Amino acid sequence: MITYRKADSGLLETVLKMRREMLAIIYGKNEREFEGEFTRLSSEYFTNGDQTTVLAFDGERAVGCATICYITLMPTFDHPTGKRAHIMNVYTNVDYRRRGIARQMMGILFDEAKERGVTYVSLDATESGRPLYKSLGFGENKENMGLDLAPKTNN
Repeated sequence: MITYRKADSGLLETVLKMRREMLAIIYGKNEREFEGEFTRLSSEYFTNGDQTTVLAFDGERAVGCATICYITLMPTFDHPTGKRAHIMNVYTNVDYRRRGIARQMMGILFDEAKERGVTYVSLDATESGRPLYKSLGFGENKENMGLDLAPKTNN
């Protein structure tokens, strides 16, 4: 039976491990490549950032994770609270996919976001995640445009 828990400081290492596992798959890298400064900064964000991470467990084994990061912007007519959020790190271990785990984790995060007055949720989707996100009501963004200021790396 799958259980769900919001991560606290006692689960930080589990959150970081799940994130490294997910990123290694997405970017085709070894998990060790995400150690060092990357893991330190991630740990700092999970400890101090305005976020919630949900973990899915099969017994004691973590099999999924999803994070919502809270952002406050200047209010607009469409978003009068200025409270927005961004979903990240949605991941289910390959052996546990297609069981509704990611959908359940997203539902937990959506409920919390609504309680916090969030009026808009964004995310960056992989091709494999798009069907889930579309089924949850996400659409192509017509509100804004993006500009990536990060330096380009050779992969």
